[in-house]
Amino acid sequence: MSDAAWMPRARGGAAWAAPAALAAAFALAFWPGLVALGGAWATPEYSHGPLIPLISLWLFLRELRDRPAPADPAPDRRAGIALLLGALALAALGQAARIPDVVAYATIPWAMGLVLMAMGWRRGRRHWASVLHLAFMIPLPQVLYWQASVGLQTVSAEMGVWMLRLVGVPVWLEGHVIDLGVWKLEVAEACSGLRYLFPILSFSYLMGIVYRGPMAHRLLLVAAAAPLAVVLNAARIAMIGVLVDRHGIERAQGAMHWIEGWVVFGACVGLLWGMAALLHRTVPARRRAPEMLDLDCTGLAARLAEAPVAAATRGALAAAALTALVAVALAAMPPLARPAPERLDFAAFPLRLDGWTGRRGSLAPEIERALGATDYLEATYAAPGEAAPVALFTAWYASQVDGAGLHSPEVCLPAGGWEIAGFEEVDIGFPANRAVIRRDGAEQLVLYWFEQRGRRMTDDRLAKLTVLRDAVLRGRSDGALVRLTTPIAPGESVADAQTRLRRVLAPALARMPAFVPG
Repeated sequence: MSDAAWMPRARGGAAWAAPAALAAAFALAFWPGLVALGGAWATPEYSHGPLIPLISLWLFLRELRDRPAPADPAPDRRAGIALLLGALALAALGQAARIPDVVAYATIPWAMGLVLMAMGWRRGRRHWASVLHLAFMIPLPQVLYWQASVGLQTVSAEMGVWMLRLVGVPVWLEGHVIDLGVWKLEVAEACSGLRYLFPILSFSYLMGIVYRGPMAHRLLLVAAAAPLAVVLNAARIAMIGVLVDRHGIERAQGAMHWIEGWVVFGACVGLLWGMAALLHRTVPARRRAPEMLDLDCTGLAARLAEAPVAAATRGALAAAALTALVAVALAAMPPLARPAPERLDFAAFPLRLDGWTGRRGSLAPEIERALGATDYLEATYAAPGEAAPVALFTAWYASQVDGAGLHSPEVCLPAGGWEIAGFEEVDIGFPANRAVIRRDGAEQLVLYWFEQRGRRMTDDRLAKLTVLRDAVLRGRSDGALVRLTTPIAPGESVADAQTRLRRVLAPALARMPAFVPG
């Protein structure tokens, strides 16, 4: 029996029983992910998130209107079933590991699986563009977010300094700190451009869909969004630098900073619009559509009114039932997470290590909040006859899920004005990252790695993946970052500085298992 013959003819409130059941099943299965999305949407970078589902719905209704579904008496739902099962398995994995972002990511393939189950492969595959647009509401994984943020901070700072010099402002750049002489500006995460990049990418994707011209033009509009946002953000930083240089540091703060940000967003939108207009004019007149953008909304209300019938197809009801079953199974599943293993607080870490005497320090409150560690150690060790002291820093996290977790020094060092002059993986009895950093003519050597439940790792992305695995299999997601730093004295080689670090490293590692459980 075809869908058309099977569709119910219920009217009024009864017509909405099917979509209500579908929405309830979805909310039950994906609730932790939906809560995580709400938290992400409360941040400046993802504040555009609530608009994305509405825009995707608008695109979906346009597709229904412009490309009527062909007759399909026997819809092939196999692809939809496979995609839906994969999405539900991913959501279950995220819930078992207690990583709600993974649950949120599963909502996108679930939505496409629902479309393919409700309509079949032949009809449903036409709607990939509107479903894919939902990806713009999902936050980046933390590891990728910080790497993207640092990369954009670096590019924005360098381009901003180049623009400042172009207009005659004397300026120096140290890591992510722009030195104007009297004033210093830090290109922090908030100035990286991510808060403009995400909504601009969504806008360019939308423009690429509604643009009435060749596919090459559409792809160009989408591809232009990222570099355009980065260049304009650098121009914003340069504008702030000029205002600070001539009128004082208050020009970089408060309402002016917020207004300058909205100027960047508006300029990006305007330039993309202008770019689309220029591309449209290059199309030969005989082939050029009379309107540049297809923004016609006629007939969409009628398509929306058909939603109750569409939600009552065999495929959609099967998707709702399958989703509800998984939601019930997840609710009945006992929690896999176990309490973090017992350990000593870093307050008890010894300050005497084989002839080295340490002095405890502390982080500034704002840095401590950004670090988000359960416990940390900041100590500087010195010994008679040594050319320089050694700083030992360890941050331990009882849980690396729910948005918490390690920040690689590759993220933190440039923010403090340090330039990474050299970076490589070295063998110190186990793999570790080694970086040579510079600031104000001084150099330091840094060794660091990640202690991940009995494993030492150098790649923060791989460390995050092992958190997902161990959270599911072992019920543990604790871990730590260990970092040792020492100045490179004048005339001293990197190898000499590394030897000094290892003289502190050996006794420190011998005592570390009591503070960082394996």
